[in-house]
Amino acid sequence: MTFSGTREDVMMLTMAIDSVVVRQRVEDLDAAVPFYEKLTGSTASRFAFAGVELASVGPFLLFAGPDEAVQRVTGVAATLAVADLDGAMEAAEAGGAEIMMPVQPTPNGRRAVLRHPHGGVYEYVGR
Repeated sequence: MTFSGTREDVMMLTMAIDSVVVRQRVEDLDAAVPFYEKLTGSTASRFAFAGVELASVGPFLLFAGPDEAVQRVTGVAATLAVADLDGAMEAAEAGGAEIMMPVQPTPNGRRAVLRHPHGGVYEYVGR
């Protein structure tokens, strides 16, 4: 999709955010997971990525690891799941967002990282 409209046209671009995943650094993943499983009624799905241990529990993404590894994760406020990643990127850019990391494939779909015009950094995931 290509957008070449006016600023007023930007207001017409919208994106649907299907869900938000809150990121939380914890010191001890094994100790934290049971609390979040009870809180959410969900079973944790654990995995590792780039030297970081992670657990997805309901709307939470818990992570632990050495400072140098988790700095890539801590800089992102939340993960926003969208059905149309390309459309969401276009709408966000048209509204003034800056692409920090372009769309990349992952084992669970595609992802990108954007800085919103007011400073927040968010990971977008989708198809």
